[in-house]
Amino acid sequence: MSPLAIVLLVFATVAAMEGVAWASHKYIMHGFGWAWHRDHHEPHAKALEKNDLFALVGAAMSISMFAIGSPLVMGAAAWEPGTWIGLGIFFYGIIYTLVHDGLVHQRYFKWVPRRGYAKRLVQAHKLHHATVGKAGGVSFGFVLARDPAKLKAELKAQRADGIAVVREALAD
Repeated sequence: MSPLAIVLLVFATVAAMEGVAWASHKYIMHGFGWAWHRDHHEPHAKALEKNDLFALVGAAMSISMFAIGSPLVMGAAAWEPGTWIGLGIFFYGIIYTLVHDGLVHQRYFKWVPRRGYAKRLVQAHKLHHATVGKAGGVSFGFVLARDPAKLKAELKAQRADGIAVVREALAD
């Protein structure tokens, strides 16, 4: 593959991973994977959560793609794009860790953004955590954040329709 094709594939994979993350968050983590994800939505003082097991799933995806792309593992059957897709998944994992765990949940550093896109990310994810339980909710992505005012309106509508139970602070 040409260097340009490699760079484009890595960037495309990082971008696609936001869609994969959104869908898996909405339909797996808030669906049949709720047993792992629940503690992420509940207050606790533990350093680790069951929810952190999902990072192992992402790591397994990346490692699997590296293996598929490796002649050392697959021999002549190696598929070179697998290496670069694996790298894109790895980069998305780093971005996710810094943005979601670091910035939003402040697991690694303490900084509260006062303006700009970082503030919007934090607000959108806080609105995601405004619901009680796995039903309903907004903002299932991790890097792309919609307008918080629109998310609040969606939550209000979900509450009125009986879809979501919203925490006290946002009930009005």
